[in-house]
Amino acid sequence: MNIQDNRVVTIHYKLTDDEGTLLDSSEGQEPLTYLHGSQAIISGLEKALTGREEGDSFEVTVQPEEGYGEVNPEMIQTVPRAAFGGIENLVPGMPLQADDGNGNVYHVIVREVKDEEVTIDVNHPLAGKVLHFDVTVQSVREATPEELAHGHAH
Repeated sequence: MNIQDNRVVTIHYKLTDDEGTLLDSSEGQEPLTYLHGSQAIISGLEKALTGREEGDSFEVTVQPEEGYGEVNPEMIQTVPRAAFGGIENLVPGMPLQADDGNGNVYHVIVREVKDEEVTIDVNHPLAGKVLHFDVTVQSVREATPEELAHGHAH
């Protein structure tokens, strides 16, 4: 059975950047299972998987526009250090969660720390990066009516 929309797909993968640094992997863990066509994975990887079958192994390079997008400079902001309340040891590279007061939580990375202000980045950590996937298709099956109704694999 080949991969197409409304099928549940299970893959093992390894993700590296242009320098060959391992960014993520399912190795030694449960494989990734998703509903194809539901936008559960980045579009470049989903396109590369379309038409593949169980047992297929391949490599694909995904450009930023089909991955996590380009870095948006408007999502890099400088805020008063006082906004970080009880956090004493802010350091560049530190991941944090921010609440906008409306119940929305954002993952941010601290980019720069000064006496009175902190520069944070709300871009996805992989924004702007070329992604290299090494993928093996473990299984492909028809989605159940419940999975289709919920928009994700169970």
